Amino acid sequence: MNDLSPPPPLTRTRKPRTWLRLTIVLLLVGLVAFGLFKFQQFKAGILQHVTAQIRAQTPTVATTQATVQQWQPRQTAVGSTRASMGADLAAEIAGVIDQIHFESGQTVPAGTVLLDLRPNDDPAKLAQLQANADLALVALQRDEKQLAAKAIAQATVDSDAANLKVTRALVEAQQAVMAEKVVRAPFAGKLGVRQIDVGQYIAAGTTIVTLQQLDPMFVDFYLPQQAVGQVTVGESVAVTVDAFPGRTFDGKVASLNSKIDPTSRMLQIRADVANPDGVLLPGLSVNVAVATGEPRPLVTIPSAAVAYNPYGSLVYIIHEQKDAAGNAQLVANQQFVTTGAARGDQVSILKGVNAGDVVVTAGQLKLHNGSVVKIDNAVQPTDNPRPVVLDQ
Repeated sequence: MNDLSPPPPLTRTRKPRTWLRLTIVLLLVGLVAFGLFKFQQFKAGILQHVTAQIRAQTPTVATTQATVQQWQPRQTAVGSTRASMGADLAAEIAGVIDQIHFESGQTVPAGTVLLDLRPNDDPAKLAQLQANADLALVALQRDEKQLAAKAIAQATVDSDAANLKVTRALVEAQQAVMAEKVVRAPFAGKLGVRQIDVGQYIAAGTTIVTLQQLDPMFVDFYLPQQAVGQVTVGESVAVTVDAFPGRTFDGKVASLNSKIDPTSRMLQIRADVANPDGVLLPGLSVNVAVATGEPRPLVTIPSAAVAYNPYGSLVYIIHEQKDAAGNAQLVANQQFVTTGAARGDQVSILKGVNAGDVVVTAGQLKLHNGSVVKIDNAVQPTDNPRPVVLDQ
């Protein structure tokens, strides 16, 4: 039996509306772009408002007056202290320590006996040799009398005289050996820490104690070869050391090396520094300032007043001028300067600032060229040529 039922109706697939989706996306992008644009406008308005408020407020600065001071040209370097005389004392021969006659850190005069080695049989040998010398002397005197009586030949007397010299030489040699067992201070100075004990056997050359003469103290340092024509013997030297902040040790250039180091092109210089209380010790690292030439007057301002930039150093100078209404006001103008040497918290100005100019020392970050300012000098940066560093 045939199936005469009608076929099912055909279904049609609807195509997506691409133009509608594209329109929605473009609309969303436009809304986001519009929102960002309005946000940037809002932010710019806030920034302009804040900037206007800041500019409406007159910045407060601290100022000082540029002065002329006597400026001593100096060369600076890092040096090392060295005792004017120093030695590690040691015995010349080996032996056992018999007596120690010093204490660590003691100050001793030249010639002080510091140590004795055990003498062993040295005194007996000396007595024997001295007896032989005395006997040789008696024999010589007896033979000289017999020679006068023409009882013996001259050769016998000459032999006696030579024998006497030999025996006396042996006595002196034994005395020298015994003296080597006594260690004395070769010069006056301060002893260090004792390195040995009684009863200890020491070899020849073993360090017993160090002896340093601390006054005066030598300071060795190096300067570039350009300093050869600037530093001379007798120039004043100022030495500072971190161990004694705020204290300066004065001295003079004692000698210059006779050659330049061919590797570093540096000149070695030695200064003679007074150290009466012995606080400077050999081996300290010190800062050295050497006067070069005669003092000269220079315009000086605090270092805090100078703004150092890659394109040049500048300061703000305060001038008084009238505004549009005729009222007097203080204006800060930029001025490029040429700086010279610095000392402590001060810097010398070679060009750009004259004596008497009022310069800004604090508050420069709030200024631009032509800023109207007001002055408050209640707090000032330091202006000390020799500041003292304090350990906090």
